Amino acid sequence: MKIAISGKGGVGKTTLAAFLTKWFASEGKNVLAIDADPDANLGNGLGIRDASDIVPISQMKELIAERTESVPGSFGGFFKMNPRVDDLPEKLSVMSGDRIRLMVMGGVKKGGSGCVCPESVLLKNLVQHLVLRRDEVVIMDMEAGIEHLGRGTSKAVDWLIVVVEPGRRSAETAVRIRELGSDIGLSRVALVGNKIRGEKDRRFLLENLSGFPFLGFIPYDEKIIEADLQGVYPEDVSEATRKAFEEIARNVGRNAKQMEASP
Repeated sequence: MKIAISGKGGVGKTTLAAFLTKWFASEGKNVLAIDADPDANLGNGLGIRDASDIVPISQMKELIAERTESVPGSFGGFFKMNPRVDDLPEKLSVMSGDRIRLMVMGGVKKGGSGCVCPESVLLKNLVQHLVLRRDEVVIMDMEAGIEHLGRGTSKAVDWLIVVVEPGRRSAETAVRIRELGSDIGLSRVALVGNKIRGEKDRRFLLENLSGFPFLGFIPYDEKIIEADLQGVYPEDVSEATRKAFEEIARNVGRNAKQMEASP
C-alpha cells in the first residue's frame, strides 16, 4: 500500500496522513510515514516528542554530497544521478510506537520547482525506493503538488489523495494536482472532503469536483483545530469525526484490495 496525500495548505492533509498512519498500524501493518512537505509537521501530528528537532534529509548537506558525489552548497557541475538510498529509511527514520517509522524529507527551497540539483535527485531516488522496493505501508504527506513523484514511481502509487475543503481555491488546487499527476501517468486520484459544516458544503464539493471519486467527508471539528494549534495528535475528536476517518481508511484499504485482485 503506497499513498501520497496532497492539497492546498491548511486543508488538513497532515491530519489525514497522521490518522491513516495510526489506523494502518492498529490493523497490524508496519507503516513508514514520510513528511515530504517543506513545512514539515507530520511528526507533531503523530504526537512524536521533539519532532520539530528532526533535521529534514533535504538539509543534510554532507549526506547529500556523499551520496551524490557533489560539493555541498555548490551549483552546476557533475553529480551522481542514481545515489544509494536503500539504507536511509532505517538510518534516518524515527520510531513512534512498535509499527510506525517517520522520515522527514523536507523540500528543495530554491527558485524553479523543476531544478535538477543534488538535493532533488536524492529525494526523488529515495521516493522511488520507498514506493517500488519497500514492502510496508508507505504514507507520504506532500506539499500542494507532486514534486517528489516521477514517471517511474507514479504508477506504483495506489492512491494520490487530495484533501479539499469547501471553497473555489481548494477545488482549483485539486484540479491542478490531477493535471500534474496525469502528466506523469498517475491516474488513481481521489478526494477527501474536510471541514464539512453541513449538506451545503458536501454538495458544493460534489458539484464542483464531479469528475473525482470521493473517499469520504470529514466534519468540521474544533478539536482537530485545537490539536493542530498545540502540535499534537487529535485523540479527542467527536464520534462523527472518528467514524468519518474510519470510513475513509476502510475505503482506502478496500480499493487497494480490489486493485490487487484485478488482472
